[in-house]
Amino acid sequence: MLWWTYQQLRVSNSKTRLATVEKLAQSEYSDSVEPLLFALKDREVEVRSAAARGLGRFQDRRSVEPLVQMLRDRAPQARAAAAEALGQLGDTRAIGWLVHLLRDAEPAVRSRASMSLRQLGWQPDNDTERAFHLMATGTLRQVAALGAEAIEPLVGLLRNGPPDKQLEAVKAMGEMDDRNIIKPLLEALQKSAPAVRIAALEALERFADASAYDDVERLLTDPNPGVRSAAAETVAKCDATRAVSALIRVLGDSSWEVRQAAVRALGNLGEATAVEGLCQALHDKDRDVREGATVALGRIGDGRGIYPLVLALLDSESAVRNAATNSLQLIDRHWLKTGAARQALPEIKTAQNHRDYWVRHSATKLLHQLNSIAPDQPAIPPAAISAVQPPESSVPAAFAILAELLRDRDRDLRLAAVTAFGQLREKNAKALLAAATRDSDYLVQQAAQSALAALN
Repeated sequence: MLWWTYQQLRVSNSKTRLATVEKLAQSEYSDSVEPLLFALKDREVEVRSAAARGLGRFQDRRSVEPLVQMLRDRAPQARAAAAEALGQLGDTRAIGWLVHLLRDAEPAVRSRASMSLRQLGWQPDNDTERAFHLMATGTLRQVAALGAEAIEPLVGLLRNGPPDKQLEAVKAMGEMDDRNIIKPLLEALQKSAPAVRIAALEALERFADASAYDDVERLLTDPNPGVRSAAAETVAKCDATRAVSALIRVLGDSSWEVRQAAVRALGNLGEATAVEGLCQALHDKDRDVREGATVALGRIGDGRGIYPLVLALLDSESAVRNAATNSLQLIDRHWLKTGAARQALPEIKTAQNHRDYWVRHSATKLLHQLNSIAPDQPAIPPAAISAVQPPESSVPAAFAILAELLRDRDRDLRLAAVTAFGQLREKNAKALLAAATRDSDYLVQQAAQSALAALN
């Protein structure tokens, strides 16, 4: 009968050989061990793997050495099957080989080796072994807690693992305070997966290492906008002086997220050399970028920002106008009395005829503020500025516009309309505001309730 079994294991049809091995693996007779050992040398990995798993069912010490040899098989599937079988056999002679397998390039092999070592009662002898063991079980955050001993296994995973494991390795390194990880993180900037490059940039930002500047700056032109945004944040931390000119160039990026990251980084740097570029960003087509530029100018606090910020008070977006007001106060509490503010009078007067209601409203209010300030008078406090209302003649025209905005899909526009009705004290808006208290957005509901209270 064994003669026929060996004949079946030699036929050219791999399906026949695999079926024979699976039948042997289900056998209850120990004479199946020899044919299964023979099948460990089959040219097909599926057959070799099935033979290894079959040997794991038989508690036969003859299988240990051949399975240990199979741990060096070129196919990950076969190595994992051999590791599984060795764990089932329970022979501690395999422990040293399985510990070595914890460094395998394939996650599935490392995981299987870890499980088998646990079956054999193995415990790590040192932090290095503990690090590789934790990596094999997928607990990379615990690996990072081991400190310097964790660097080698994490770097190995970064170099040989799939993209998802590379990402986990970089995130784990990002939680370490050891500056020896800077070099591996720079290596991670070259990986093909954008998520890995972004995670490496975020980790490098914390170290603020000047030696990383050139590698980070190169990613300001990365094909992925998410990478470019992260690079804008990180490059500023690496070298503030060199970063300003690079970030100003980024203000022309095609992605609004990247431009927004650039203005935010320039504001955090607080360098006066960025003022001109940020003033240009006040004309950006994206409102978030414009808002970020106004905030950045306020943080820098340079007087050259007053004139463009006064013009930003005429922006069609309320977020930009509010940010401009705050930034002007940061630059000069008495900005209304400055020559730079009065220099904007022609543009303000022209804006009173703008087609956008909010631009007209803002221009009228701003003109009233500027005309109310005498050279020897203190600046109007912010609370008084916000209390200035548009002429009564503009209220009827505004009513229809605001009523239309209350039906807009944009939450911010509905919120602005509700707030404006409250400021205008328009009694006819009660029904509309009552309906707005049932808006799908909580902030709009709250604003509508406040506006209704202001009408009573």
